[in-house]
Amino acid sequence: MSRQKGKAAAVPYQKKESFLHFVIAHKWLYILLIPGVLYMLVFNYLPMAGIVIAFQDFRPFSADSAIGAYLSSEWVGLANFKKFFMGYDFTMLLKNTLSISILSLIFFFPAPILLSLLLNEIRCQGYKRVSQTLIYIPHFISLVIVATLTQQLFSTTDGIVYKILESIMGRGAAPDVLASPKYFYGLIVGQNIWKETGYGTIVFLAALAGVDMELYEAARIDGAGRWRLMWHITLPAIRGTIVIMLILKVGSILNTGYEQIFLMQNDLNYTASEVFDTYIYNKGIKLAQYSMATAAGVFKSVVSLIMVLAANKIAKMCGESGFY
Repeated sequence: MSRQKGKAAAVPYQKKESFLHFVIAHKWLYILLIPGVLYMLVFNYLPMAGIVIAFQDFRPFSADSAIGAYLSSEWVGLANFKKFFMGYDFTMLLKNTLSISILSLIFFFPAPILLSLLLNEIRCQGYKRVSQTLIYIPHFISLVIVATLTQQLFSTTDGIVYKILESIMGRGAAPDVLASPKYFYGLIVGQNIWKETGYGTIVFLAALAGVDMELYEAARIDGAGRWRLMWHITLPAIRGTIVIMLILKVGSILNTGYEQIFLMQNDLNYTASEVFDTYIYNKGIKLAQYSMATAAGVFKSVVSLIMVLAANKIAKMCGESGFY
């Protein structure tokens, strides 16, 4: 009897349900999944067949069809990549892209986190809802309008910001922000902060909503103030979310946003505004050098993949869950 009491109760064997039976039992969920799968196949996986262009001297009009052009174009191996890396503008592209991305990582990435912490400290719910609505609005403004507003504000003829700077610094001493390359990085990062900071708080506020309020009550009993509550409870509660968002940000370090930079680019700030995204557009669409544009796109994708894997590995080494 004593032996039987010490043993754990035997779990009855249950036959494993087959995958087909599982699909049938949850058929409506899989039916709802079909549009998303089709979207991924059509817009994400089928276009990957075009990667072969990066290894060809692609001539789209060498045959009557696109498939014929693929088959008839000459294979050149890594010649396009070599030409891309050895080009005079590769260093400029890499410098501009990394400069904008690193500045965004330093100044733009923490902005939604700080704003979320501030919103979380608001006790009046009516004021909090109104504030959230107001800070979300810039996200829904088109980049064309944002670029137009920026040009109107910093215009050297009647821009209000330029006139204010001119009144402070003296006539003719105010900088031409739109034309000067040294101000371009800050201009792009500033636009991102103004436009996306409010909308970026959604993820962090959702994470903060799941924090156990009893932790705050226990800490208050122990004498913790609002600063200590934020530092020891609020921030650790959203640390996992911050790490996930940081991995995504690091993975897109070579993606600086084509539309925004294209709208703010001009001949005077070209040396600071030409990035990989605009380079691919100029080479592929304007100059019809499809092989070079594809090689640049493949380079961006490979670097992004490496950065995501590296950031995920570092996150797991630091004790976080990461993506997988």
